[in-house]
Amino acid sequence: MNLQHRIYLLSRLGEYILGNSPDWRQVVEKAGYENGWFIPEFVDSAVENIAKSYLSSEKLVAWTDENHVPDSTNSPKKVGLIMAGNIPLVGFHDWLSVFISGHYAVVKPSSRDSVLISHLAGKIAAWDPAAANRTEFADMLKGCDAYIATGSNNSSRYFEYYFSRYPHIIRKNRTSVAILNGKETADELEGLADDVYLYFGLGCRNITKIYVPEGYDFVPMLEAFRKYGFLSDHHKYKNNFDYNLALHLLNKKYYMTNGSLLLVEEPALFSPISQLNYEYYTEADKLTESLRNSGQVQSISGRGFVPFGQSQYPGLADFADGINTLAFLNTI
Repeated sequence: MNLQHRIYLLSRLGEYILGNSPDWRQVVEKAGYENGWFIPEFVDSAVENIAKSYLSSEKLVAWTDENHVPDSTNSPKKVGLIMAGNIPLVGFHDWLSVFISGHYAVVKPSSRDSVLISHLAGKIAAWDPAAANRTEFADMLKGCDAYIATGSNNSSRYFEYYFSRYPHIIRKNRTSVAILNGKETADELEGLADDVYLYFGLGCRNITKIYVPEGYDFVPMLEAFRKYGFLSDHHKYKNNFDYNLALHLLNKKYYMTNGSLLLVEEPALFSPISQLNYEYYTEADKLTESLRNSGQVQSISGRGFVPFGQSQYPGLADFADGINTLAFLNTI
């Protein structure tokens, strides 16, 4: 398969997703049974962005041109992919990068997110038998020429050890933050709500901490966040909310809430499910430099940064951890 044909198959996959057929709806429903965090609204949000931002033929052509992806790969390699399962199809970009590069993907999906990726890879194989051997699913990854693994800070140490002899990309825990100046509009605050609440806050692009100026008024923000009040009816999310609320009450820790989120002053970048940390700042430039050098921040939202409401809608060029996957694949 040459590059043009691979782009055709991927764009057809995008059309299939956006077609929202009964077949696809059954897959979405099954994914929800496998993982209680994958509610239909959030699966739809994730796959719609994939279809529109990743699987447009025009965008794929521009992306591959910019990254000098060859028309054909003379000696394709086997690339092992260890995928996370925190949000729907979180590993899709890695699979897409391997497929578009002309290599073979050997995928170890997360047990929490195996339904969606296996169905989509199966669709391409059904449309073109020549693509059937381009994606293989395995419980253990052996005999690959390179590896891309996503996991926790703890699991990354094992990945580094096992894959040290091979070309590899190892991804660790990351999160996202927002810097507010107190002059945000109602629409911007609603966009911030999307950044915080989508996927129950489980993604690396979810904002888990905000930085605000001294004297910041939190009331308009908490009111804007009420658009996600329905999450308090989700039993897994509500259990986390009740647990964290109980901890703060027992510890006599100051908090604010709108009924679906706990707002707590904390220095930590990462926050537990149902909680958003905040911290006051005085010098924005120093804060920005510190965050960018932390090695833990995936993206920063705010005026002059990623616009509010856009952190969960990455494009093809928004590589995880800032590592260009296509450039890596071109070198193996």
